[in-house]
Amino acid sequence: MKSSNFRSYIVDRCSLGLLALGLAALPTGVRADPTPATNAPAPTPTPTPPPYGTKANEGFLDRLMEAEKTDMESAAYVAPTPLPAGAVAPGPSRRIGDPPFDSPPYPDGDWQLGGGPNVIGDPGDLRDSPYPLMQAIYDGPNGKWWYDSRIMLYGWITESGNLSTSRNTSVSPVANYPEVYDERPNRFENDQDVLYIERMADENQTDHWDWGFRVSALYGLDYRFMASKGYINDHNLFADNKFSGFDTPMTYINFYIPQIAEGENIIVGRIISLPDIEQQLAPNNLMMSHSLVYSFDNYTMWGIWSSTKLSKSWLLQIGLASGSDTAPWAHDPGAQPTASLMVQYISPGGQDSYYVGMNSLNNGHFGFNNIQECIESYSHKFNDVVWTTFEAQYMYQKGSSTEPTSEVPIVDGFFPVKPGYVWAGGIVNYTCFRTSGNSFLTIRNEYWDDPDGWRSGYASPYYEGSVGMTVWLNKLIYIRPEVRYEHSFKANSLESASGADNPDGVPITLAGAYDNGIKQSQVTLACDITYHF
Repeated sequence: MKSSNFRSYIVDRCSLGLLALGLAALPTGVRADPTPATNAPAPTPTPTPPPYGTKANEGFLDRLMEAEKTDMESAAYVAPTPLPAGAVAPGPSRRIGDPPFDSPPYPDGDWQLGGGPNVIGDPGDLRDSPYPLMQAIYDGPNGKWWYDSRIMLYGWITESGNLSTSRNTSVSPVANYPEVYDERPNRFENDQDVLYIERMADENQTDHWDWGFRVSALYGLDYRFMASKGYINDHNLFADNKFSGFDTPMTYINFYIPQIAEGENIIVGRIISLPDIEQQLAPNNLMMSHSLVYSFDNYTMWGIWSSTKLSKSWLLQIGLASGSDTAPWAHDPGAQPTASLMVQYISPGGQDSYYVGMNSLNNGHFGFNNIQECIESYSHKFNDVVWTTFEAQYMYQKGSSTEPTSEVPIVDGFFPVKPGYVWAGGIVNYTCFRTSGNSFLTIRNEYWDDPDGWRSGYASPYYEGSVGMTVWLNKLIYIRPEVRYEHSFKANSLESASGADNPDGVPITLAGAYDNGIKQSQVTLACDITYHF
């Protein structure tokens, strides 16, 4: 349908709808024979139209506009219709039972599990509730091919702004640091422009192998927190320190094998590292900002990982990567075989989840980002309104240098204040309260310590506490306002030798970690908005 006819098309549809309502409201009159016919044939059911090709005669932009309009007028979450008295509820749509959460409004319906989008036991079928771009493709002339292929294209745009008590940008623009992502205070940012191209394997069925893949293309400020040494951004970030760039934090294929235990999923490629509650991609987070515990661990890994569902409650993940945030072909001591071993236990009632193990383990030798990281998480659902999740982290490195070396000229983080063994770690809690069908409140508290200035650049323990809301305005748009307070406990904290305002490599005495070293505390008011397409 041409764009010039779009308005008349809508008017015609509305007119037909009003006419139908008018006819339905007319008196039905008196039947000639009020006695019901005993042998009357059953009415022929109206056939359900196929979920593709229904608007093949319209132009792509018209289909896209119609799909967008429909979603803008639709709630993100719609409560299920209560069953009539005496009706029998249908069986579960997946063999592991219903998810513990509604998504939306929450980022995911299942307990935390890294290593890919699939949950073993879930059909992974997003085709019947697509975003506008995919709906427009389904409605077009090649819609059947796309629908049958299970390949989907979708994404989002996230913009943010913040007001901060830190204002000392004359030394460095990142005065909000050690808060990352929104490092620059009192400004608006283009955080993420993201396109996913993916196929999700059907991991509910148990009779045949299936496969999938994902390529995530991201542009914006947040590329800074997923860059991998040796891949795309060596010059753009690690040399020029640009505040906007492109990356592909997830680029992998996966294979589902139902004949192994209760199902096994194997991923080959680049993934976001396994265990964290948080992720870099905006829709995967419970809040707008990120915890300090998350901000300074490893972000992405290259390698192969298997997830094996041993029983309804137990899942085992084993992986072999090339290091932390380091491509296999990078020239760095950290580019070496790196093991992952994670175990997940979900209680039979689904109220509790434990997800523990080593995210990365090798010889621990000083390198670009050669983190040896142990992570444990525990989550509990009290009821349909309140749930909580904890994550504890400990990471270390051996043989560290306080200054650049020929083997390690740059690091992802900082050169520590002392050589040898260095460590950092902490614990974070998120507690969430469902406030309506389409919104929830999140409270985050954490304690994190970086005694050697190895990760944050400041040798200090920290506290951070935040309160935020997630509100879905409709199926496409949500906003997340929050207020955040953070404090570095060690006054006169000693900055590491690689500090940006310390070009001579001589440690200097600072008042605290915030506002480029002149404050111990910081308060930020921030909000982001995400539009899905």
